[in-house]
Amino acid sequence: MTNTTILKFGAVEHADGEDLPGWIAVEGRPTMQTAVHHTTADGTVMSGTWRASPGTYHATYTDYEFVHMIAGRIIITPDGGTPVEVGPGDAFVVEADFKGTWQNLEPVTKHFVVRAS
Repeated sequence: MTNTTILKFGAVEHADGEDLPGWIAVEGRPTMQTAVHHTTADGTVMSGTWRASPGTYHATYTDYEFVHMIAGRIIITPDGGTPVEVGPGDAFVVEADFKGTWQNLEPVTKHFVVRAS
């Protein structure tokens, strides 16, 4: 019997390598990979793994995101706001109206849960 209510996240190696909509590289040449491991039946919540190389993106969010940092360090700064540094083991949320920068200080891996607006 297989368990359909528990899903263990898989590998990221063959993830989508396109930049996310609303994310624009503004410093360096960062790249990202996004692997969506699960989407709810109604399509309103998705979760997965994201990796990015060093550099800075300006990000415009339209959806709520919960983040658990697995590896790497970032400085996330809301436009006109105070920078926040996070690293491995840290967890945080980004509200749907966030606009600001993600500075990847080193290679980053995060798990995410996004709730569509």
